[in-house]
Amino acid sequence: MTRTSAFPVQEIREQFPALQRTYQAKPVAYLDGPGGSQVVAASMQAVFRYMENGGANLHGAFPTSRETEAIIADARQAVADLLDAAPEEVAFGANMTTLAFAIARALSRFWQPGDEIILSELDHRANVDPWLTAALDRGVLVRWLKADPETLTLATEELDTLLTEKTRLVAVGLASNAVGTINDVARIARAARRVGAVVAVDAVHAAPHMAISCKQLGADILLCSAYKFFGPHVGMAVIRQSLFESLKTYKLAPAPGYIPDKLETGTQNHEGIAGIAPAIDFIASLGTGANRRERLVDAFSRLEKYENHLADVLRSELQQTAGVKLFQAGAHVPKTPTIAFRLEGIDPEEACLRMAEEHSVFIASGDFYASRLAELAGLADKGGWIRAGIAPYNTEEEIRRLAQGIAQMVRARKEV
Repeated sequence: MTRTSAFPVQEIREQFPALQRTYQAKPVAYLDGPGGSQVVAASMQAVFRYMENGGANLHGAFPTSRETEAIIADARQAVADLLDAAPEEVAFGANMTTLAFAIARALSRFWQPGDEIILSELDHRANVDPWLTAALDRGVLVRWLKADPETLTLATEELDTLLTEKTRLVAVGLASNAVGTINDVARIARAARRVGAVVAVDAVHAAPHMAISCKQLGADILLCSAYKFFGPHVGMAVIRQSLFESLKTYKLAPAPGYIPDKLETGTQNHEGIAGIAPAIDFIASLGTGANRRERLVDAFSRLEKYENHLADVLRSELQQTAGVKLFQAGAHVPKTPTIAFRLEGIDPEEACLRMAEEHSVFIASGDFYASRLAELAGLADKGGWIRAGIAPYNTEEEIRRLAQGIAQMVRARKEV
C-alpha cells in the first residue's frame, strides 16, 4: 500500500453503501465530497445500533444512560486521536458553524472597544461571520488578511503589519473549501502568539485529507465536522484546555460548568456521536502503527498520495481541454484534491446538471460560502465555480468520466 497503484480502493468502496447507487442507468460518481462525504457502513451501523438498543439522556443510574456516556467518551477520545488533542478539549455540537458562534460569543466577552481581530478573505463564512458579528457587538476593529485572486493564496507577508498588541484573535482556514489552497497555519499561529492573540482554525475541509495536529499547528481553537470525513453530521471543536476553562460560555444555570460539557448546550445528538469513532477508525484502518494516532498519521500519508494522484490526473485532463479555466494556486503551493474551474460560455449550475443527467457524475457549483474570494475573483454574480472534490473511495475511471464529460460539453458548445 506504499504505492499509489496498491491503494485498496475497491476494498474501501465496499464499505460505502451509497456507492451502489445508480442514476440514469449508470453508477453514480460522487465527486461532491467537499460539500459532504458519503458515510462508511460502520458509522451507519453504530448509529442504528445505538437507537436499536435504546437511547437515553445522561447522568442516569440505568444501563442505557451509562452506555450513552461511554459512547460520548469513546467519541471524544477518537477525535482527540484524530486531531492530536486531549479528550477533555473536545466538544460536540450541531455543526461547526453553531459551535463557532457559541465560542465567539463566549470569547468576545473578554474583548473591549479598541481591541482588534484579524479575519481571512480566503475563508468559508463560518470562520468569518461568528467573529465578525462578535466584533461588531463589542466595538472591536476588524482587520483583513487579504487573499490574492490571481495566486489564490493569503498575503501572509502582511501579518507583521496587521498584528499589534491590540490583536485578540486571528481566524484562518487550514484549507480553502472552494479552491483547495492549504494555508501555512503554523506560521500564522507563531506570529499571532508573539502578540498573545488566540488562533481559531477552520479545519472542516482539511480534516478528510491530511493528518492534523492541533499542537503542531499552534491552534487554540480548531473546528471540523464528521460529515466531511465519512461520518454523521456532528460538529466538533477542540479548544486548548487553559483557554477552554477560562471561557464564560452561555448556558443554562444547572448545566455543568466544567469542560468540555459547558459548551454543549442542551441534549446532544447521541446517535450521531455514536457514529464518529467508527468513521475515524475506518481511516485508521488504512494505516499501520502502535496506536490509533500513529495509524491515522500513516493512513493520511497514503490517502494523500492516492487522492493527489487522482487530482493530478483531473487537473491535467482539464488543462488540456480548450475552454476550461482552472482556479488553483501555483504548483509550489500545497492543495487538497479539490478542483475549481469554469467553462467558457456555460453556466456553472447548467454544467453540473448536465454532468449528473448525462454522465451520472455529481459535482457542485456556487461560491461555497467563500463569498469574499468569489467577489475578488469577479464570480460573485456569475455562478461562482464548478467544484469537484476527490475522496479515497473515488476511482480513476470516475475522474476520467468527469473529464470526458466536460470535454464533450465544451465541444458541443463550440459547435453551436
